[in-house]
Amino acid sequence: MKVLVETSARHIHVSREDFEVLYGKDAQLTNKKDLSQPGQFACVEKVTVVGPRGEMALSILGPERAETQVEVSLTDARKLGITPPVRESGDIKGTPGCKLIGPKGEVEIECGVIAAKRHIHLTPADAEEMGLEDKQIVSVKVGNPGARETIFGDVVVRVSKNYAKAMHIDTDEANAAGLSGEVYGEIIK
Repeated sequence: MKVLVETSARHIHVSREDFEVLYGKDAQLTNKKDLSQPGQFACVEKVTVVGPRGEMALSILGPERAETQVEVSLTDARKLGITPPVRESGDIKGTPGCKLIGPKGEVEIECGVIAAKRHIHLTPADAEEMGLEDKQIVSVKVGNPGARETIFGDVVVRVSKNYAKAMHIDTDEANAAGLSGEVYGEIIK
């Protein structure tokens, strides 16, 4: 059972309310590049994320979301001086917050900073074909023997008709396994 493994770099999802403060009342997200997940896109717009020890510019991913969420690697988090939990996207209750700076204003979010849990997106048909279920935990083997071959454990399966088949890991995980270019992993139940 093979799956495309994509590296998800640091980024931010914004709510309409926060985006209007950061970019102005009538501002709209500008699609720079479509992403592999249907309807998702990288935006031209960026936001500066400020933590107790540092700051960094993050690209916004569209479309807008109900709540603002910052996704960083654990290395990024150390540079910012924030200690985020490893969580699934959208699970932000009780997470640290930060300051966001845009060209028109600033927002202090009370929570929303996470390190994204590694996960696999599947359609219901893909999941059925592979014998997998939503929220199932699997492992995925990547790389070549002798060249940093790695088995990622604790990978959550996420199933929705709105997904395209792909696994997402962050830059720390990709670098640790020496991954670059188009990479496929083998799902291990």
